[in-house]
Amino acid sequence: MFRLTRYLQALANPELSTRRPQVAAPTGPVVIWNLIRRCNLTCKHCYATSADKDFPGELSTADVFAVMDDLKAYGVPVLILSGGEPLMRPDIFEISHRAKAMGFYVGLSSNGTLITPGNIARIAAVGYDYVGVSLDGMREIHDLFRRRIGAFDESLRGIRLCREAGIKVGLRFTLTSDNGRDLPDLLRLMKHEGIDKFYLSHLNYAGRGNKNRADDAHHQLTRAAMDLLFETCWNQIRHGEPREYVTGNNDADGVYLLHWVRQNLPERADRLQAMLRRWGGNSSGVNIANIDNVGNVHPDTMWWEYTIGSVKQRPFSTIWDDTSEPLMAGLKRRDRPVKGRCAQCAHLDICGGNSRTRAWQLTGDPWDEDPGCYLTDAEIGVKDAPRRVTLTPWSRADKPRAGGG
Repeated sequence: MFRLTRYLQALANPELSTRRPQVAAPTGPVVIWNLIRRCNLTCKHCYATSADKDFPGELSTADVFAVMDDLKAYGVPVLILSGGEPLMRPDIFEISHRAKAMGFYVGLSSNGTLITPGNIARIAAVGYDYVGVSLDGMREIHDLFRRRIGAFDESLRGIRLCREAGIKVGLRFTLTSDNGRDLPDLLRLMKHEGIDKFYLSHLNYAGRGNKNRADDAHHQLTRAAMDLLFETCWNQIRHGEPREYVTGNNDADGVYLLHWVRQNLPERADRLQAMLRRWGGNSSGVNIANIDNVGNVHPDTMWWEYTIGSVKQRPFSTIWDDTSEPLMAGLKRRDRPVKGRCAQCAHLDICGGNSRTRAWQLTGDPWDEDPGCYLTDAEIGVKDAPRRVTLTPWSRADKPRAGGG
């Protein structure tokens, strides 16, 4: 996960960041936990290929509690409760209250349609640290992606209910070539609705998203989207109204930000480069973990087709530390054995080789180059850069005004 606002705020206020205490190294991975696979929607890009039906073998409440005890003892600081649609799990509030009582940072990842006036009080009572609601664009595109008319209005209602209840709520948006044009409008919606956070996920080749690989955003569209986020975030910081922008599933974002800063804020580029090197990029198998609905453990959320163990058979802590598993041994190396463009990249120490999931899905080799890297060969220090077609998904006139207007 790339915390864009944090880096740009540090560049805007270097004297403040130098006075802040150093952030301690994580005591354990962030765990994204798909507690249930059932969902009331059948979204086009769902990595869990969920459906509105029961799936056999899911962890019981007692199983979940036992795993939580192990996660806490192991030092896991964050639980993101996901699905499917986690609000369809009958014991979701029991699980959530226990997680909060144990001291976890607890997030809820929902499609928002089941956040209603009838349950918002129970949701607020949990004290979730964050609720993320997915929007795939404005009304027409979102309903098309979610395969249900009215889904946009239901999700927006859920967002508003969370905001009115004082819950930190954010938009989650997966960028594809089909919905990229709606990004400026979503950023305007974010400001208009007073939404705290915006998470842009690059489409990863997993689950239903893998079947729709042909719909992945073109590299130039991705660059345009990132330019828009950078400009919006920076302008809001400059105008004293920062909001939280985060991206995921493409660690090339850090390198691309470095190029953007070199062009627009060149005197601050060296400082950013040092911060990005400390970040180190992709943390699959290290600081990011996934447990699916039946207890299988995966190196990250998008890698359901690669299982490294099951919490029904061994504790998560034992599975996560086991480097006899070849993939985990490679992921935990600082110098990952990547190949192709990734091996030649001058910024490997920043991005960490990017998504190993995409490489594995495309080639069967988790160490091959990441096909989702949208930087040119010249930008990563590789000779003979290929010529790429320029695609402009929106005009500059469509971009939010200074301050995110």
